[in-house]
Amino acid sequence: MSLLTGKVAVITGAGAGIGRAHALAFSQEGAQVVVNDLGGDRAGGGKGSEAADKVVAEIKAAGGDAVANYDSVATREGADALLWTALSKFGKVDVLVNNAGVLRDRSLLNLTDADWDLVHAVHLKGTFYCSQVFGRQLKVQGKGGRIINTTSVSGLLGNFGQGNYAAAKAGIYGLTRTSAIEFAKMGVTVNALAPVALTRMTEDLKMMKGVSADQLGPQHISPVAVFLASDLAADITGQIVGVEGAHLFLYKMEKTAGTDKAPAAGIWSPREIREAWGKISGS
Repeated sequence: MSLLTGKVAVITGAGAGIGRAHALAFSQEGAQVVVNDLGGDRAGGGKGSEAADKVVAEIKAAGGDAVANYDSVATREGADALLWTALSKFGKVDVLVNNAGVLRDRSLLNLTDADWDLVHAVHLKGTFYCSQVFGRQLKVQGKGGRIINTTSVSGLLGNFGQGNYAAAKAGIYGLTRTSAIEFAKMGVTVNALAPVALTRMTEDLKMMKGVSADQLGPQHISPVAVFLASDLAADITGQIVGVEGAHLFLYKMEKTAGTDKAPAAGIWSPREIREAWGKISGS
């Protein structure tokens, strides 16, 4: 039996790139798939049905079962409609993959309100809306489930020119950790991918110059998503899995040992902090 036989998986932003690879991989492992894609460009402009429909056609041509959804995850109404698509077609949900995203890269001093708001709406609010809507449904169903979010090295470590994107992706890190704690009592695991992949979202970034699709293509990301969605990962939650081609690892927030040797007055002075900085920072 395939790893996801009998499961219904909802994948946002599944019309191209990593999301498309997820949709095809999930179907190959037996899942029924809801292919969500607004059909816009990478900056969030435009909309259409062609991208999602094409992926659905690919899945059906390979013998799988899928349905398209064209709603925006950046609104609560869109998240509700996405859930309804899954329930009306397949009767339940088991897996949610929050993958939809847009880019509007500019240095911090040049960011506009529109650049900030749209990127946060799609990435962070979209992840929140869908996680909440689907989490409530999973609670009603009472059989557990899987949520897989998508964060980024930009949000975890920072990246020039991506202040809006980095802030949204850092928020997804925090949301992943918190929802993993809250959803544990429902038997729902929540993890996140932090992928580096060559797609239309990243093809013109400096870090991708000279990189081939074989090295960092979406095909390296989706097996990890399938793993996290399957019963193989039933005991794994709250983790951030880095995927850089064939290199897999975990991102972890860690504290330095620091120092508890308080100054004589019991309150640190700025100069005393400077003198103890080596111990505080662990350097």
